[in-house]
This record gives sequence, structure tokens and C-alpha cells, in this order.
Amino acid sequence: MKFQRSRLIASLAAASLLLTACGGGSGSSTGDSGSTGGGDSEINLGVAYETTNYDPSSTSSALAMGTNWHVMEGLYELNMNDYSVRPALAAGDPTEVSDTELEIALRPEAKFSDGTPVTSADVVESFNRAMAEGNLYASFLSFVDSVEAKDDNTVTVKLAQPFSLAKERLAIVKIVPASSTKEEMTSMPIGTGPWKYEAITDANITAVPNEFYNGDDAYAAKADKMVWDIIKDDTARTTAATSGTIDIMEAVNADNAPLLEAAGFTVEEVDGFNLPFLLFNTTKAPFDKPEVRQAFFYAIDTQKLIDNNMSGKAVAATSFLPESHPNYHKAANVFTHDPEKAKKLLADNDVKDLSVTLLTTDHPWISDMAPQIKADLEAVGIKVNIQSEASQSLYANNLDVEKPTFDLALAPGDPSVFGNDPALLVDWWYGDNVWTTQRTFWQESDPEAWEKLNTLMKESTSLEGDAQQEKWNEAMDLISQEVPLYPLFHRTMITGYNANEIEGFEPIGTTGLWTLGTSTK
Repeated sequence: MKFQRSRLIASLAAASLLLTACGGGSGSSTGDSGSTGGGDSEINLGVAYETTNYDPSSTSSALAMGTNWHVMEGLYELNMNDYSVRPALAAGDPTEVSDTELEIALRPEAKFSDGTPVTSADVVESFNRAMAEGNLYASFLSFVDSVEAKDDNTVTVKLAQPFSLAKERLAIVKIVPASSTKEEMTSMPIGTGPWKYEAITDANITAVPNEFYNGDDAYAAKADKMVWDIIKDDTARTTAATSGTIDIMEAVNADNAPLLEAAGFTVEEVDGFNLPFLLFNTTKAPFDKPEVRQAFFYAIDTQKLIDNNMSGKAVAATSFLPESHPNYHKAANVFTHDPEKAKKLLADNDVKDLSVTLLTTDHPWISDMAPQIKADLEAVGIKVNIQSEASQSLYANNLDVEKPTFDLALAPGDPSVFGNDPALLVDWWYGDNVWTTQRTFWQESDPEAWEKLNTLMKESTSLEGDAQQEKWNEAMDLISQEVPLYPLFHRTMITGYNANEIEGFEPIGTTGLWTLGTSTK
């Protein structure tokens, strides 16, 4: 059926617009790129997110992260199935000159997809961009003091402190030519990975094999083309799968799983970190009090949200980390549904007649939860007005402004696209970065608690084993007490794929689709 792909995608776009007009969804970004030819084999993916920023030095987009995994390489790369780490653009493991100095040789004769040889200068510039002040990645890399060129094919990494997770964190930085402009990296970056971008539009992304790739054959491109169709609407994405337009579907709605299975798809569930969180403006009373923030979590019937909105495919948060995480620790505070406790916390902190505006993103699974959350909060005396906006608008117009006046926000997040170590996951939302300095303001409202948490995380990364786990346990307890931002639950990631069309594919537990090693039949 793939020869009909253009016609089917156009039909899906029209169907999605109809759904939007009826209030049934947020609309689909599907469309026809005109790129159905050009190869004998093609892997087609239906993805649930969109973006305009593919810059590998700064993007946090689920879509761009997922596509860049195929096009870009770091010195080291994570296998997204199990978070194991392997040398990629590096020739092997680092040479330890000392506890705080590493030397890393580059893969011999490595080239970018335009045929330009990779040198240590490209590595140095890529790290400098990622570590620049104010960049989202900078706090992930705060353990790095500098990256310098020893010679054309070797870099020296000097550490600010001994760091037991160096390879995992170095994998965050993808290497691009030093001459790349910001505009080039944002719109269509080039890298050294097995695939290279051919075209990027609002409707889809196409990639073809990188003829200059000389890395591990296990990850080489095994098809003539790969196409990511951007289909935000769950129903339209399901239709694309059941009609044969796509081979792999991201973010399967649990209720639609039987439709995919009837069409011959395999549907698999993987426990993951992906979550909806509540975020508070902690500089605004009464949200400056941890006990008031806790009251919101006790008021919300999370299990009911999971049963009704997620078809049971999630686990209520009993910690910042999901129970499936290898470093899980049950937190000191577990927010089971307890309206009376919520009322008492509000009363004890002299909170009366509280009226709030709950901001939400327009991701359907997020905005669909807002009515129940509103009802639960109003049951304990908090009046709620819901304001739903596209993610970009929500942050740009309400949170990332000079003098924010918002109350709280409900949004999705999943930093496990960068890695799975607890220090990284904690740092994403509670480190010295935009989330703390421009959104929750926790560093400002409670500097003592913020400093305590970040000291724990810094100490943990120089340790290993039980000593490291003890620091992480203490951190999980502290986060559950302070909750400037905290998960309601952790989602099970559901992925569908047509095993009659592709082989070698394994679903992952985070946003995005990781298809390295996947081939057509």
C-alpha cells in the first residue's frame, strides 16, 4: 500500500482538521513531502511531536532528539533500549591521565556527511557551544572544566571534579563541524552518524544513508530512506498505521492498540520516565510554602487519572524516579489521594478562598486531564480556571517572561532522552538552569533547600555503588518534601510496529523512536 502514501497522508490531514473542528483533537501536522521514491526500501515512522529546532547543541524537543539520534554522534552514544554506553566518534574508552583529566582519541578517518574530515577542533567547538552560559545543556556538563585539542585527532577533557558518569554525560554533546552556523544547526544539522538529513519540513523529515559513515556496522543505515511523518493527533496517527502508511507508530493510545493489532501491528509497552508534572511559581504566595504545594498533590486523585485518562498504562509517582528505574527509592512523601490532608495543609498555612489559573499544554493527553484535576482541587476549596495553550506559547507568554505572574502549570516532560542517571534527571528540573531560574524560581524562594539538593547531586557523581545510592535516596526524599515541580505519574510508553515490514526494531521507554539497526524486509 505504500505507493498510495501521498494520497493517504493528505486524507489524514483533512481528517485531522475535521477532528479539530469537532473538538476531538489538536490537529495533525501531516502532509505530503513528495518524497516517496528514490530508493528500493523505506522505513516510515509516525511521530507524535513537532519542533522547529534541530540544533544538537541545544534542542530539548522529543522529535529533534529522536531524529538526531540517527544523524548525529557524540564521542560516546547511549543505546536507548537499555542506556548502555558505547564509543561512537571516540575510538575507544577514555585514557585516564588522572582523576580529573581524560584523553580521548577520535575514530580514525571519521567524516561528516558532507565528506569533511572530523578534527579535534570540531569536538572542542561542539562542547563549547553546549557548555555556553545559559544553554540548556550547560548544567549537565558542569563537571567539565574544559575540552582542548591535544592534536588533530585527540582531545583532552579536564574535569572540575572526579566524575563517575563521564562517558554517559559526554554522550549528550553531538559533534558538528566547527564552521556550522546557528541557523544551519537549527534547520538541518549535519553529523557523522549512519543517516543524513535530506529534507526537513513542518510535515515530515526525510533521511538517507550517510555514505561517509565508518562507525559500527551494527548501527549502519539498513534502508534506502527513512521518513518521519509528524502526526500529533492520536487518531490520525492510528489511521496512518492501520492503513499501511507508516511502519512504526510512536505514542500509541492504549484504547487504539486493538485496532493496530487487528491490522497486523505488534504493540509493545515499556516502562519509562515520561511524566506529567505540576510546576509552581514559588515566588508567589501561597505557592512559596512547600506544604501548600504538597496540598495540591494530595488533592488530586492520580489513580483515577491513570484509570480514566491513561487506560491504566501508567504508575502513580511514589518518588521522582519511576519504580522501574534501577536506582528507584520510595520517597519520604507519597501523595496518595487524601482530600482531608490537603484541606488541613491549606488550613494550617492560612490559605482560604484560593483561586488559581491552571496552565496546561495542548498535548491531548495533558489537556484531557485538566477537568478532573480542576474538580479534585475544587473539592478541597481551591477554585480553578483552566488555560490551555500550545507548549511554545505557554512557555514564551507565561513562564519565560520578565515578570511572570502565573500560578501553576501542568505539562509533560522526559529528560531521559538525554540519559537515565538520577543526577542528570534531577539536574534537568532542579539544577542551575532555566527551569529553576525562570520557571519555578525555587533557587530564589528557598536557596537553602535548593543548595542542599544540588550539593547532594554533586557529591553523588564522584561516588559509586551504595555510597552513591544513599545520596540519591536523600535527594529523592528532599524533592518529595519541597515539590516545586513534581510528577503525578510515570507513563508506560506504548509503541506499535509492523513486523511484516521491518525487523530489528525494539521500542524504548522514552519519547522518540530509536531505529538504529532496523531494516526493511
